[in-house]
Amino acid sequence: MCIMLEVFDEHRLRDAPPEALGDALEDDRIVHFPQCPFPLPPEDDLALLRSELPAQLRLKNVSYHPEAGSVRGLDSGDPALVERVTAILRAHSEQVCTFLHAHMGHLTRDWRVGTCSFRPIEERGRNLKPHASNELVHIDAGAYGATDGDRIFRFFVNVNPDEDRVWATKGGFAHILERFGHDAGLVDARGRGPRIEKNALDHAYSGLVAGLARLNPMARMIDSTPYDRAMRRLHNFMKDQPSFRDDMRDYREIRFPPYSAWMVFTDGVSHASLAGQFAFVTTCIVPRRNLRLPERSPWARLAALRASAA
Repeated sequence: MCIMLEVFDEHRLRDAPPEALGDALEDDRIVHFPQCPFPLPPEDDLALLRSELPAQLRLKNVSYHPEAGSVRGLDSGDPALVERVTAILRAHSEQVCTFLHAHMGHLTRDWRVGTCSFRPIEERGRNLKPHASNELVHIDAGAYGATDGDRIFRFFVNVNPDEDRVWATKGGFAHILERFGHDAGLVDARGRGPRIEKNALDHAYSGLVAGLARLNPMARMIDSTPYDRAMRRLHNFMKDQPSFRDDMRDYREIRFPPYSAWMVFTDGVSHASLAGQFAFVTTCIVPRRNLRLPERSPWARLAALRASAA
């Protein structure tokens, strides 16, 4: 197993061809920027997020939802604070998207911009339930309802002025599938993968959800597809089963220093956040039709596994 951290400092980023960042992502690499490549919020805004949000957290994170234009997860009766946090997270989301449109525009066509979150709590020792824990190595699944094979992309910035954010990984999707696909229930005794194509009932259900989403955009969270259910099985297996959790043969840790940034297809690279406090996380859903290397996607690998054993 080889997980590579692909580093783009300001000089390499300036000289990189248009496809370089996207190809690195599709190759199951974590793209690291030693310094965040665009302006961060002013220091007084960052100081506000660090000082006020830990004590007023109602959910797992504080998240700006662009489809609703509002922040969730903040337990505050102060409208001025809510308004300021909303403005900070909205502006950061826009900075991320502007940078990505400029540097890997082929992947951003018709993408769905999801939440921009601020993580104000120290990750180590949060004692969350396994399925909610960031400390357990996993592959993301089911972000914002059904992806149906579209890629889950996340852009992270460590805005802790003093401490690294520490990640762990046990490899990319193909490696996890090869080693644990049978135990996770994704590969049967004949070596056949799960059904991931929609049938008539799946299409009907997704159509119903789409209709509801026109009235309430948050309704899309209840959508489901065979692909997303398969990926969720893998996600839950990785977090639940000691056979995976205790297997340290491919375990690696990665440290991200203060004010550095990194981005990754989190449905394609296993990861856990072991330690760190104060980080931005922006999530987008990239259509699989945009991929230059579609054969390396989880969708393609599962489809090939099913076809080869048919």
